[in-house]
Amino acid sequence: MITILHAQDKQPRPGSKIEAMKIAYITNKVNLTTEEAQKFWPIYNKYAAEIREVYIQNRGGDEVALEEKIVEVRKKYKSQFQTVLSDERVNQFFKADKEFNAMAQREIMERRQQKKQQQ
Repeated sequence: MITILHAQDKQPRPGSKIEAMKIAYITNKVNLTTEEAQKFWPIYNKYAAEIREVYIQNRGGDEVALEEKIVEVRKKYKSQFQTVLSDERVNQFFKADKEFNAMAQREIMERRQQKKQQQ
């Protein structure tokens, strides 16, 4: 069960329960070995920080521009992830990342709806 997500950023805060769940989800989906994980997660942490910053800087702004900036960051980090994983597994990572974020967003929406119904 997903507990919290900083909705405005659409990325979990470092050290949060949701971040731990995301790490477990991605590790499982991409099937990271211990050795791969040691190399992958430092790259991922930089990637996630940059994605978070894009959301913060574009809060309330142009949605298309936001999406373009996200794609730019993904392209930038794709080659770095490829130093650790095959092209196919890098693609699996990007899919898993989007899947997890979508699940978290659905959970937030459902909880908000339940809260409204209880009031």
